[in-house]
Amino acid sequence: MITRTLTEAKQALAKKEISAAELTKACLAHINETEPKLGAFINVYPDEALQRAKELDEKGYNENMPLWGIPVSVKDALATKNMKTTAGSKILENFTPPYSAFAVEQLEKAGAIILGKNNMDEFAMGSTCENSAFKAGSNPWNTDCVAGGSSGGSAISVASCQIFASLGTDTGGSIRQPASLCGCVGLKPTYGRVSRYGLLAYGSSLDQIGPFARTVEDTALMLSVIAGHDERDSTSSPREKEDFTRLFQNPKMDLHNITVGLPKEFFQSNAMDSEVAKRCEQTIEEAKKLGAVIKEISMPHLVYSIASYYIIASAEASSNLARYDGIRYGHRTNQPQDLDELYTMSRTEGFGEEVQRRILLGTYVLSAGYYDAYYKKAAQVRRLIRDDYVSALKECDVLLAPVSPIVAWKKGSVTDPLQMYQMDIFTLSLNLAGLPGLAIPVGMAHNMPVGMQLIGSAFDEAKLLTIGHCLTSHLGTTNQHTF
Repeated sequence: MITRTLTEAKQALAKKEISAAELTKACLAHINETEPKLGAFINVYPDEALQRAKELDEKGYNENMPLWGIPVSVKDALATKNMKTTAGSKILENFTPPYSAFAVEQLEKAGAIILGKNNMDEFAMGSTCENSAFKAGSNPWNTDCVAGGSSGGSAISVASCQIFASLGTDTGGSIRQPASLCGCVGLKPTYGRVSRYGLLAYGSSLDQIGPFARTVEDTALMLSVIAGHDERDSTSSPREKEDFTRLFQNPKMDLHNITVGLPKEFFQSNAMDSEVAKRCEQTIEEAKKLGAVIKEISMPHLVYSIASYYIIASAEASSNLARYDGIRYGHRTNQPQDLDELYTMSRTEGFGEEVQRRILLGTYVLSAGYYDAYYKKAAQVRRLIRDDYVSALKECDVLLAPVSPIVAWKKGSVTDPLQMYQMDIFTLSLNLAGLPGLAIPVGMAHNMPVGMQLIGSAFDEAKLLTIGHCLTSHLGTTNQHTF
């Protein structure tokens, strides 16, 4: 049962082929068996999950709760009432929030059963799930390899069938990249589509919560649940909630009248592995066979996206992480001599190397004398990058691009921070633009998954889901692995 898709599990629950408690026990048993090798979770809550399942079974199946009885997980950057929320950091190792994030509230209202909190790079700063303060995550296809990040644990748990779906966050590719490296589907919604209330902030103008699942249809169901306006988040869109599952009642199974843009700056990258490039070419050919018009386009400012992103993200991180000071909550150093030492030692002991690096960089680019030279310039470039996307999407329905230039690499093999930042070359620019991106599995290279991303106009997730479902159905790349 655990290898079924979310939609199939939902149907089985509705037909009473299995109870919520039985399904939950099956997932918990699989987590217990595989977790020592995978490192997908920071904390698992079996007693609470089984109690929730029992309560649901006693009340009976409710068709108005679209995730009734479905076991899911949540990235540990999202606040969960009565569950620890660490953001993968020692500074919050024992923090239990008094409230839940908006997206978590929506999961619970929909009847989902949250089994635990997923492993992640500390404060979402990383591309491998190796920067967690607690343990490194492992790719289920090859446990010697990285899972991607920062939402690595969410991707691992979905790809290895520990749970049916998960919530992650995407600041610079942190949903799309691990989804690609682990062979599942991941969606970065339009900025504002999903409320950020209850998300432990990294880069406030970049962060976006989104779902992982094993199929595009399941991803659509998850988005339908978590999207919607939230007055507690000033950046939350006032748009009405949408039911994206309607797209699959009579799914479009060809791409006639669809123009797919190929940004040449992505495909001409020297970083692209030849086998990954072949899988991308095969996907483009499949789109042509399905009737799509393929159009090469140019987005000249993409070359500046890495520099622009790391200046803006680090600047916002330095401001957001100032709240972790050893006084109000989180880790506090033992017996400091004075207030300065309390601040310094609490943060030195609590934050990892990558987080400290980005705080220092962010503080520097915001400092007097450097603000105009760095932060202001980066913000201006960000506008040019967004304009590139908007112009391209006037000519095309969607853009199609690789997610990662290579397949998942060996853990510990990339130690240079600048080299690691280059791994996000295809994902960062979309967060700067605030547009939606859907990562889908498109095949294998070097015995590891390869993913591509569909990029659309603001709030046009429906088109991405429709085209993504069509492509994955014809490529045969959905739900392809069980650990």
